[in-house]
Amino acid sequence: MKAMVLHKIGSPLVLEDIPEPTPGNGEIKIKIHVCGICRTDLHVLDGELDHPTFPIIPGHQIVGTVVELGVGVTRFSLGERVGVPWLGGSCGTCYYCLKERENLCDLAEYTGFRKNGGFAEYTIARADFSFPLPSNYPDLQVAPLLCAGLIGYRALHMTEGAKQIGFYGFGAAAHILVQIINGKGGEVFAFTKEKDIQGQVFAKKMGARWAGGENDVSPIPLDAAILFAPVGSHVPKALKNVKKGGIVVCAGIHMSDIPQFPYSLLWEERVVRSVANLTRKDGEEFLKLASQHSIHTQVTSYPLEKTNLALRDLRNGIFKGAAAILFES
Repeated sequence: MKAMVLHKIGSPLVLEDIPEPTPGNGEIKIKIHVCGICRTDLHVLDGELDHPTFPIIPGHQIVGTVVELGVGVTRFSLGERVGVPWLGGSCGTCYYCLKERENLCDLAEYTGFRKNGGFAEYTIARADFSFPLPSNYPDLQVAPLLCAGLIGYRALHMTEGAKQIGFYGFGAAAHILVQIINGKGGEVFAFTKEKDIQGQVFAKKMGARWAGGENDVSPIPLDAAILFAPVGSHVPKALKNVKKGGIVVCAGIHMSDIPQFPYSLLWEERVVRSVANLTRKDGEEFLKLASQHSIHTQVTSYPLEKTNLALRDLRNGIFKGAAAILFES
């Protein structure tokens, strides 16, 4: 099969012909239709995540059909469409796994980082960490739900019912989550890069009540803020914009250092918290919710051999919304 392989940190992916994988016990072999690209893929390329596996096939928003079943698999059938997220497995026996918090398992496996992912024609995934997908979504539109959507959904949970929510960064996750918040009667205030006028226009188009620069003061005190941009200096800015008891959620898997800030910004019971990965419960709940609300995703597609270009365009903010690698049918 053809695959885009990462051999070392900082190098481009290499298009290679490698053997097709074979599923083991409890695994499924998937013919990939689409694989979304994600800022986490950039963190993998840049060596910003601990304990990677090399060589590795990145990509962790996988949509495809089951073409082979490993021993013991009853969750899926041949020909069924499935989705594979970032969290690809956990030990199942530790304190966190037994509490349905497998996202914190010390032995967790991550798709496209510690096990081969979706920038390839086929992949192997654990059946119990894969999801059936809503039938009302085409392949290209459902792919961003598997990471951008899921992480946004978990971040929203962390805001504890907030109604007026600030977004720092307005990319794949934000353009999905704004639709859910609006559907629940909430409002989004988007903070983008200072000169990103197109990004602010896009945010308003997708449903944000207000959009401005990352250094602007919110027009109203916010109940919460979610940081999608991996920029630590946004934390004190967000704290300034949330009201007493407000919550600031750091939704990225990696973030630059948070600068020193006065205790007065945190006082009055403001909270700063992080989101780590996702749980299977998140996936089941969110995919059902997305289907009910008919969440629209805006996706730019690239062929497999243009994966490096897609990642470069993501880094440079060339497209709005999400992007994905689209395989020929």
